[in-house]
Amino acid sequence: MDDYRTVADAVAADIAAGRLRPGDRLAPQRAFARRHGIANSTAIRVYAELARRGLVVGEVGRGTFVRAAPPADGPALAEPAPQRIDLELNHPVAEGQSRLLAPGLAALQRPDVLDAALRPLTAAGTPGAREAFAELLARGGPRPDPGRLLFAGNGRQAIAAALTALVPPGGRLAVEALTYPVVKALAARLGISLVPVPSDEYGMLPAALAELHRTAPLHALYTQPTLHNPLGVTMPDGRRAELADTLGRLGLHAVEDAVWGFLAADAPPPLAAYAPDRVVLVDSLSKRLAPGLTVGVAVTRRELSAPVSAALRSAGTAASGFALAVACRWIADGAVDAVVAAKRRDAAARARIAAERLAGFSVTADPRACFCWWRLPGGWRADTFVAAAARHGIAVTPAAAFAAGRGGAPHAVRIGLASPSPQVLGEALDVLARIARGGPEDNCAD
Repeated sequence: MDDYRTVADAVAADIAAGRLRPGDRLAPQRAFARRHGIANSTAIRVYAELARRGLVVGEVGRGTFVRAAPPADGPALAEPAPQRIDLELNHPVAEGQSRLLAPGLAALQRPDVLDAALRPLTAAGTPGAREAFAELLARGGPRPDPGRLLFAGNGRQAIAAALTALVPPGGRLAVEALTYPVVKALAARLGISLVPVPSDEYGMLPAALAELHRTAPLHALYTQPTLHNPLGVTMPDGRRAELADTLGRLGLHAVEDAVWGFLAADAPPPLAAYAPDRVVLVDSLSKRLAPGLTVGVAVTRRELSAPVSAALRSAGTAASGFALAVACRWIADGAVDAVVAAKRRDAAARARIAAERLAGFSVTADPRACFCWWRLPGGWRADTFVAAAARHGIAVTPAAAFAAGRGGAPHAVRIGLASPSPQVLGEALDVLARIARGGPEDNCAD
């Protein structure tokens, strides 16, 4: 076997499958060469290739060892784990959705229509886009004024622009104690301090928010009232009204993240409906339709339109004309509604699988959501459980990825349900349940 890359691939597969674990010592190169029937020079190239891939590390006088996975450069939810069952990221894709979306592209084949779609736009988009998205957002609550809509390349960019407009560098942003990891990264980049606010089974506690503001003034709030990620909590009507009243009394603005709200057809209206002059509502199409179509929308009060637009313009993150043109056609021809209906059915089916396979554990899960929150059995730490799952080729997200405060994160993990097929999802959850029942000591030798 002369191709050193083929041998390196085989060793890499053993590492990925857990047959070789972090800290395991590889055989000396001469012994490795004899075992694989290759020349010593080929073995040297194999070890160099494995080091180049970041899979092993050589220690002078000791040998070559399987390397522990390096810490991620970005948020824990930034990229899926390669060659694993991905229960980290959530990109729901409904079966047959491409067939529903394809007809909407036909009109864009006309040169005049395509020419208009390829022109540069400001954050205000086009009058047609504002009307179309106002109609789309009205399906989850009151129809917003189209003149208050601004468009970003995706939901994250819309959140970043709203935070830039509302919170100065060094400012304080209130968030749920467990919050969207991207907001943690955005806050770090913008020089914003996160202030965790306690919650209960109904969501953020307005009284706790008020007390934190009295202790040291806050500049704004970021919240997910519907299908909170990762907890799956949906704030009831009364709590939303109470939170809106608190924002008014404190003179605070809020950024409401509604990207998962499309799955909860019967949820109360968005927080923005209770305090339209205090809340910037952010939504996007990446979860509703497809991750490759990244249009974000922010509904702002008119006084905030200029600073939010300026933030989008300076970052170069306004939505593209082509993406807006495609989205408007899909909204108009009913494709968005059809895809959303299919995704709601799919999410409910996956939630049932999770409820069945994880029965008996402390799992918080909304039957409409495509993720669940698992408080691990006694004896398990989140990082230990994540490592045990990884040895079985399953990637899950530890609570620390969501924790906004400096205190210890709970011993819990978030399980994403949307990425694998239903059959693979069920099998993976069975494996996780078996790991959890066995305890950390039993899984050290898996």
